Amino acid sequence: MTKSKLIAVDFDGTIVEDAYPSVGKAKLFAFETLRKLQDDGHRLILWTYRHGKELDDAVDFCRENGIEFYAVNNSFEGEEFNPENASRKLNADIFIDDRNLGGFPGWGEVYRVIKERIQFNIEEHGTEKLSKPKKKGWFGF
Repeated sequence: MTKSKLIAVDFDGTIVEDAYPSVGKAKLFAFETLRKLQDDGHRLILWTYRHGKELDDAVDFCRENGIEFYAVNNSFEGEEFNPENASRKLNADIFIDDRNLGGFPGWGEVYRVIKERIQFNIEEHGTEKLSKPKKKGWFGF
């Protein structure tokens, strides 16, 4: 089993088709993959621009599809965010977002990258290439 990761996941355009402020249609394999990541021991944070009623709608939609998040727009459940003395940046090992450099590769590729610890690279002309990291030698290189 891979080491447990803290994974921040965007909502609009990533878990669902972008229809903000409405909730869009679930993306193909989004909830299946999120459940599998949780089954693998990873902790998921919902990381979204949404707030208020729109955020509640997103959390409810995920709950109805079998996903309870470790935290929502925070690094951990119960975190008190004070913009006067803290950064809004989350503490996560992995961020999954449709606005990543190169775009969203799809939930099958997301799971494969995390599960197999594959390095995601973008080749010339916007094509994607997945490769396993090279084994390190005795001295770490």
